[in-house]
Amino acid sequence: MLRLQAPFPQDLPMFFLSLGMLILFVLLFELLVRKFSISGFVLRKVLHFSLGIVWFFISEFFTTNFYPVLLALIFVIFNGANHFFGFLNIFHDRSWKNAQGEKELTSYGPILFPLAFLVLALFLWEEHVWILRTSILVAGVADSLAALVGSSMGKAHIEDLSKSRKTVEGSLTVFATSFLLLIACLFLFRTGFHEGLAAVPWFQLVALALLLALIVTAVEALISYGFDNFFIPLSVAYVLYVIDMGETGLLIRLLTGGLFALLLAVFSIKVKFLNNSGATATFLLGTTIFGVGGLEWTVPLLTFYLLSSVLSKLGKKRKAKFDLVFEKGSQRDAGQVYANGGIAWLIMIVYSLTGDPAYFFAYLGTLAAVQSDTWATEIGTMWPNPKARLITTMKPVPVGTSGGVSFPGTFGAFAGALLICASAILVQVDWVIGFGIMPSFLLIGFSGLLASLVDSFFGATIQAQYYDPVREKITERTHSYRNDGTVVKNRLIKGYQYVNNDMVNTLCALSGCALAFFFSQAM
Repeated sequence: MLRLQAPFPQDLPMFFLSLGMLILFVLLFELLVRKFSISGFVLRKVLHFSLGIVWFFISEFFTTNFYPVLLALIFVIFNGANHFFGFLNIFHDRSWKNAQGEKELTSYGPILFPLAFLVLALFLWEEHVWILRTSILVAGVADSLAALVGSSMGKAHIEDLSKSRKTVEGSLTVFATSFLLLIACLFLFRTGFHEGLAAVPWFQLVALALLLALIVTAVEALISYGFDNFFIPLSVAYVLYVIDMGETGLLIRLLTGGLFALLLAVFSIKVKFLNNSGATATFLLGTTIFGVGGLEWTVPLLTFYLLSSVLSKLGKKRKAKFDLVFEKGSQRDAGQVYANGGIAWLIMIVYSLTGDPAYFFAYLGTLAAVQSDTWATEIGTMWPNPKARLITTMKPVPVGTSGGVSFPGTFGAFAGALLICASAILVQVDWVIGFGIMPSFLLIGFSGLLASLVDSFFGATIQAQYYDPVREKITERTHSYRNDGTVVKNRLIKGYQYVNNDMVNTLCALSGCALAFFFSQAM
């Protein structure tokens, strides 16, 4: 529960002492950068490491969360101002390069790390302060060590993962460090566990630490620009909170779901359904939905994933002529996983915290929407001699054009949505059976179909489309390649530059979610 407690007068001296020490640390490190030319990147990671330890112990010195929240808020504002105005060199070391001579990307980490502490302190200070302490310690120590090791000693670069350079050495460091810290914290704070973790044997706690270390490693590897400083502590805190407050047996289900998600991610890479970033995102998404949601939430997601992945591989020869039209190929990346499954992921998280079954219909609606969109595209381009029309004008357009609709594609969209509903009925989900089989088919089927038409509308109006001067075609791709490998920048001729296919797919998923949720409440 979100709560800012009243200030405790006796905490005021400790507040000023803590604030003064943190300011002193920052000024000392700034002096080292300016006078002794020590790397601002290295000192920033040392500061990040130190803050993780300081925030870990801070609850021991304060009675309520008022002053710790105020302390974090001060640094969020201060670091935010420094990010935009650049008055401290420690946070703006433009000269630093890693071992491969690559410059560091702009990082919002100094803003997001105290923000993560602020958010968690508002939710977890009283009965779950141990979760706050554990998640902040892991984020501060493991992430900073991974950055230092990866930048100085990392040799094996992991391809197709994130915009910042990720290495095997850095990922192994974050995994090993977070695993050890999590084991230590889980056994240290064992007396403060609630029902979900109170009677758990030691070997299950070790398994939980192993799974959480994998999650931390995946988040750190996948996210750039310092956003891992926010999402690592939130991910650890979410998993620990849900298990600790859940029923007995949830931990076993989560461990099983995490293992299944990991195997699915590895399988997806082997059969080239996903690249490295897509598989990593699928592991994170799958662990939450398979582990927390159980069979009822898992089967619809797997229905979408497996059927859509297989369908994308069919008719390769017929669909080959569209490869240079679409922004991305059939091997999905993290952006496509987020676009297709991100809304379902968020719905699952909200449900796990509220227990409201109405969110299950929203979940089916968003999966039906992305399945409808995928099936409309795949079947529309695979069908022999299809004819497409632009949804806004009904004028004929080449098949594969953003915003184009066809009869085979529309039929495929509706069929795909119905299969999502059928998968929930197959596993006898009580909420769907209680709602009625036929009403459920109509609700989910038309939610998916209408959402796919929303996708087509946005594709025809705001999605970026470019002119490829090499092949003299309209494409979704920002760049093209000549036969000699030369890169050519395509010219924007329609829509907005930042509205790509992933964003349109996300709007489609949101539409299906909203339609299913609204009509399930109205009917």
